Amino acid sequence: MILGGGFGGLYAATSFRHRGDLSITVVDRRNFHLFQPLLYQVATGELSPSDIAFPLRVVLSNRKNTRVLLGEATDLDAGNRRLLLADGTAEPYDVLIISTGSRTHYFGNDAWEERAPGLKSIEDATRIRHRILYAFEMAEKTHDPDERRAWLTFAVVGAGPTGVELAGALGEIANDTLRGDFRNIRPEEARILLLDNSSRVLSPFAEPLSAKAEQALIRLGVRSILGVRVTSVDATGVTIHRESGDEHIRANTVIWAAGVAAAGFGKVVADRTGATMDRAGRVLVDPFCNVPGHPEIFVIGDGASLKDADGKPLPGVAPVAMQQGRYVAGVIRRRLEGKPVEPFRYVDKGSLAVIGRASAVAQFGGEKLQLHGLFAWLVWLFVHLMYLVSFQNRLLVFIRWAFNYLTYNRGARLITGDPLPVVQEPPPDTPETLKPSTPTDRQAQQPQPTR
Repeated sequence: MILGGGFGGLYAATSFRHRGDLSITVVDRRNFHLFQPLLYQVATGELSPSDIAFPLRVVLSNRKNTRVLLGEATDLDAGNRRLLLADGTAEPYDVLIISTGSRTHYFGNDAWEERAPGLKSIEDATRIRHRILYAFEMAEKTHDPDERRAWLTFAVVGAGPTGVELAGALGEIANDTLRGDFRNIRPEEARILLLDNSSRVLSPFAEPLSAKAEQALIRLGVRSILGVRVTSVDATGVTIHRESGDEHIRANTVIWAAGVAAAGFGKVVADRTGATMDRAGRVLVDPFCNVPGHPEIFVIGDGASLKDADGKPLPGVAPVAMQQGRYVAGVIRRRLEGKPVEPFRYVDKGSLAVIGRASAVAQFGGEKLQLHGLFAWLVWLFVHLMYLVSFQNRLLVFIRWAFNYLTYNRGARLITGDPLPVVQEPPPDTPETLKPSTPTDRQAQQPQPTR
């Protein structure tokens, strides 16, 4: 039984293709695999949701020993080896692989989610796209200079890869995509602020690459505000804390990219098996990715807490989940064959982050090989195309990227969903004779009876 059709679950499922004697069941609350590294391009209108998602049944259709169930796991009966689903059914298992991914982490301030959406799902991406495009539309309509400035101010909280990629894409939208589309505003005058508590952007990267990334962001009109902590998010913007005191930034569009935590099923696993969780809600597993005391239960990907050979926690990135998915499938095969099993060792194949058009940073072998600029951007394009799960997605994304590169256009600029609440303001300098009359005004204008 594999819970979760993300990178870890999918790579585990596809690794059993030569074992026809095994019965594999993949359970997910969505019927598709989502390529999360490109979610920010859906959020900024460069790609459509279907470009980075593909049905799980299609991916696994040629594996006759594998079935797919649509359902959401709500509980775990570890003693009787049953997975309990939201519809009341119970699915038995011999071996359970849990790869439920992660969620946006607001560090105990979950009320901020309404004002500052994160980016972990298709719905998050389309909601952020709505807010970005809606902000420019509202700036075009308003006649109040302060209100217009608030609509044209975008605050991205978090200067990691997701935050940098979002901020860079916003800079391209303002400077290139929307240029000339409006009559009352100049989109290139938008303020794009990147907020983070660290001393530099892309802190996991080498310092020279961080400096290159910040220079590229500056060219796109993005201003980094570093060494600050967000203390409040409300309807008018964000409040940040510096050593000199608090400062409120008025911004009608706030996007959260500051942190992630394990999905909620980790707590269920801990409660039912006695496992320990870390502060981010990840289950502490042994070197074989097993829950301690339960060799039949594996936890992989963002939901697992495991340290590398140097004693550092493994990062919550897709390559870790992919390698763990393949590894766990190998562990199960070797145990069935009575062969010894080696502990999991993560092979760091490098880190990539794109800033904008023909601009990216990359490092391989720790910090031994560092790339930036056009060549790093080409590497980023190739790697992300190759990791898409289907040839159809690769072809569609490649065509869209080529078209966007040649035309500066983003074809998925659709405002969908319910409109955001907006306080209406009257037009300026409206003549008295053109102002809408109230019932009292109309009564006063009627001729009064004479006596």
